[in-house]
Amino acid sequence: MEANNNTDTDLQANNCTIEVLQTPKKKLTKKEEVIKFFCFVGFSISAGIVQVITFSIFFYLFNLVYWPSYLIALFASVVYNFTLNRKFTFKSTNNIPVAMGLILLYYAVFTPLSTWWGDVLTNIGWNEVLVLFGTMVINFVTEYLFDRFVVFRKTINTRLNSFNKIQEDEKQ
Repeated sequence: MEANNNTDTDLQANNCTIEVLQTPKKKLTKKEEVIKFFCFVGFSISAGIVQVITFSIFFYLFNLVYWPSYLIALFASVVYNFTLNRKFTFKSTNNIPVAMGLILLYYAVFTPLSTWWGDVLTNIGWNEVLVLFGTMVINFVTEYLFDRFVVFRKTINTRLNSFNKIQEDEKQ
């Protein structure tokens, strides 16, 4: 069978599971948008935990200054968050290198700016953890908008697992 990412009859083996690829709907319903947002919130909170733990290890345990601790933690959080949100929130079959390239462009702007303001704020006496949390909130909002309307704009819900496909077939 020839691979085609736009039909719901093509099957693709991936890590011992079968995924059904389906053409996305033209527009998400309000309910679907709300569910996607809260799914993104949940994964972002867990990515935030990864970031805080990683930051704490490098800042408090290894006594690194703010900016390298922040950069290492940010990298770990981004990889974790991208992986989960691509697969579960946006359910995208988007080409991984293309999607990661777009995320890289976002972080090419966000990372230098956030590293700069974090370093400036901590050097004038702001608490490092407060700066980290403030930066994480700004990152959450701007990355959701970038992911939703740039990275996964045309590929939302193009990945459905075989269980969802069986349920759809039974309804017909």
